[in-house]
Amino acid sequence: MRPLLPLLILSLATPALAQTRPGEPYPQMSVGERHRYEMDRLRAINDGQAALARQQATQSRLTVLELEAARRPAPPLPAPTPYVPSPEQERAEREAATTRREATQDAVGQIDDWLDRGRPQPPR
Repeated sequence: MRPLLPLLILSLATPALAQTRPGEPYPQMSVGERHRYEMDRLRAINDGQAALARQQATQSRLTVLELEAARRPAPPLPAPTPYVPSPEQERAEREAATTRREATQDAVGQIDDWLDRGRPQPPR
């Protein structure tokens, strides 16, 4: 008798199960209640996706900050040219620059003279 009892209950419940459409979460609900239920379900999914997007945006900002912090610092800028404190030093620097320029002109002039020796001179 015991093995027949579950079969009897199952056979009595089968017509009630056959009347419902498959996939409906709550067949006893009205159309308005089902619509409200579905809207709440979709709203919950949307809220979860928005929270995930915010979390990923925060994590990406944190990752960018960590990468920037781990980056080697830029080399320091070269020191600016020192300020000339006195007119005497400024005059000495000008005279040294003039001496260098004249020495360079003399050396270049010698090279030009040597190069010009091989060329015929234009008539004057």
